[in-house]
Amino acid sequence: MRLDDVGAVAVLEQALFGVEAWSPELLADEMTADPGSRYYLVADDDSVVTGYGGLLAQTGGPADVLTLAVAEGRWGEGIGGALLDGLLAEAAHRGCTEVFLEVRVDNDRAQRLYERRGFTKIGIRRGYYQPSNTDAIVMRLVTAAPDRRGRVRGKHRATKTAAPPPEAGRTGKREPA
Repeated sequence: MRLDDVGAVAVLEQALFGVEAWSPELLADEMTADPGSRYYLVADDDSVVTGYGGLLAQTGGPADVLTLAVAEGRWGEGIGGALLDGLLAEAAHRGCTEVFLEVRVDNDRAQRLYERRGFTKIGIRRGYYQPSNTDAIVMRLVTAAPDRRGRVRGKHRATKTAAPPPEAGRTGKREPA
């Protein structure tokens, strides 16, 4: 995702989430806030944004799916799964061995997608989504530890220090996938 995608993503965000949507300013802030810790994808069809997803991931630490959404008219086409697979691949590339997310308790479609990818339910966050006061299910995916053998032979790459995780009220995850 690029900064010039923010307008189209904000329109889709508003259509899907109404009063709980991230503002265009928040989306732009997410794109520019510590790029070494954020990863965003868009799905497009002939230059029309049909879905998007975001990940917060520090190298070797846990990752958090910040957002995942697909245009309602495109549900069931595999777009959400493809976006999630892209986010999980990036988390693996960064050496993350755990990936967390929150999903609305009333979003059965997204919950099924996450379970198909190996996520398990580990808790509930009461009143997580505002202003609807809807609960969120916390889910986690544990992946295999990265193979560290052979790293001493390669070139050393400096890593950027990631920003602390955003506040829960700022990054409510909504996934109509």
